Amino acid sequence: MVMSNDKDLWVSWDEYNHAIVDLARMVHESNWQFDQVLCLARGGLRPGDVFSRIFDVPLAILSTSSYREEVGKVQGSLDIAKHITMTRGSLSGKVLLIDDLVDSGVTLEKVQTHLKENFPGVTEVRSAVIWCKACSSVRPDYYLQYLPNNPWIHQPFEEYDSLNPHQLSAWLKKGEPS
Repeated sequence: MVMSNDKDLWVSWDEYNHAIVDLARMVHESNWQFDQVLCLARGGLRPGDVFSRIFDVPLAILSTSSYREEVGKVQGSLDIAKHITMTRGSLSGKVLLIDDLVDSGVTLEKVQTHLKENFPGVTEVRSAVIWCKACSSVRPDYYLQYLPNNPWIHQPFEEYDSLNPHQLSAWLKKGEPS
C-alpha cells in the first residue's frame, strides 16, 4: 500500500465508497431537500449514482472534461456537453450538483453558470464533492474533506486508465492464487 503525503492522496475502494456515504450523510443532516441529482461525468458518476439511490431522486448526467494531457494530470480547456442525460423531463427544481472533487474550481463555476443560462426551470443549485482543494476559486456547498496542500488525488478506479482490452485476462489473473 502506498502512503499518502502532502503531494499525493491515495484512496482505496473502501475509503472511496465510505466517503460517498459520509458525504450523503452530511447533505442529509443539512436538512436541504432536493429534487434531482446532477452528476458531472466522469468523476461524479459513482457519487451521483449512490446519492440518487439513497435519496430516491432522479439522476441526471452532464459530461464535462478538462483533464486531457499527461495521463489526465494537466488541465486543458473545459468542455461541457450540450445536453444533460436524464430519463424524463427537463432539469428543474432544486438540484444537487455532484462531482468527486473541486480542484481549480473552473468546472464547478462554469457548470453552475451553464445551468443558470440554459435551464430556467432550475430554482436552486447546491454542490457537493468529496474533496475540496485549497487552490479552488470556489467552495462547494458540501465537501467532506478540505485539502490545504492541494495533493494529487489517486482514486481507486484510475487503475483502469492504463488497462487495455488485450490485457484483461492477465489483469484478472494477477489476483488469483497460483
